[in-house]
Amino acid sequence: MNTRKTAIEGENAACEYLKKQGYEIVERNYSCPIGEIDVIARDRDGVVVFVEVKTRNGTEYGLPEDSVGYAKRRKIILTAQYWAGAHGRECKKGFRFDVISVLRGEPRHTVNAFDAYGRS
Repeated sequence: MNTRKTAIEGENAACEYLKKQGYEIVERNYSCPIGEIDVIARDRDGVVVFVEVKTRNGTEYGLPEDSVGYAKRRKIILTAQYWAGAHGRECKKGFRFDVISVLRGEPRHTVNAFDAYGRS
């Protein structure tokens, strides 16, 4: 299976999981000059959640979430700031950064995976 197809399937699984948990999907594959965010959602409390989705079919290269290193977190943070600049009103209840790792089709959700400084 090619990498892009695996990523799309993982993002679909992550969105279905979030919906079942009561999240509203605001945007998928948001892109700006700085970078891309896989999923932007709103939780039941109205908090905006920037979600990085990592998908793998096996663990020979480690767990999916292990690939969200400091540089990737910083890029997500800057991209989220760019999005918030255009959608600031939507962030009045706050925001956070989550990671959903999808391993063999099963999503695992890490809430508050890192903070606005990139610390996990």
